[in-house]
Amino acid sequence: MLFVFTLIGLLLLFGFKQQIALTTRKAPEDYAPLTEGAEANWEVVERMLFLYAKLNPGQGYVQGMNEIIGPIYYAFASDPRKEWREHAEADCFFVFTNLMSEIRDFFIKSLDEAECGINQMMKRLCDQLKNNDHRIYTKLQQQELCPQYYSFRWLTLLLSQEFPLPDVLRIWDSLFADSQRFSFLIHICCAMIIILKEQLLSGDFPSNVKILQNFPHTDIQIVLSKAAELAGKKSNNSY
Repeated sequence: MLFVFTLIGLLLLFGFKQQIALTTRKAPEDYAPLTEGAEANWEVVERMLFLYAKLNPGQGYVQGMNEIIGPIYYAFASDPRKEWREHAEADCFFVFTNLMSEIRDFFIKSLDEAECGINQMMKRLCDQLKNNDHRIYTKLQQQELCPQYYSFRWLTLLLSQEFPLPDVLRIWDSLFADSQRFSFLIHICCAMIIILKEQLLSGDFPSNVKILQNFPHTDIQIVLSKAAELAGKKSNNSY
């Protein structure tokens, strides 16, 4: 009986690691040959995600966490100072764990309706859009274009999939420097919608879904400046 439970545990563990691997690995041809003993970046990220999941069994691994840890690891692993790069994994895991302590509710389905849950965040975004541009809000309501179709990913992954990596790092620099970072995240998301005002007002449901799910290339400083304006903050280079 002990052997059976051990075997089941090993199979579950293998399946769990495979789930993480599927979200972190790419095709072999994407990588240049590594020197002997060296690790690919995805191997390091995979190990950190696995360790995080084992240390947090109540939450485990949820798809999308790889999108959160990726930019953090990149920032540490690409540091020009070799002595800092050598500790990239430990530094990244520390920062990732602390960040997840703030956003973990986004990844727990049972908390979706809680005040700190993702549904409440999407409602706050809708309310802010309604207050700042009622025409766009009304248009999206008439088209029944629910925020779940686009802003769920924006908010859960902190916009990490909507912009190129340099822009993501720029956004996160502003977010993490703000003590009200998740309020500012909503301001950024609202700014993104308002910037697309002309396209959204003239578009039909399919085209509006497409543009919101595939945000067009935009100067990120324009987005952040608009977000700072919505937040009632003075728009300057600190945002």
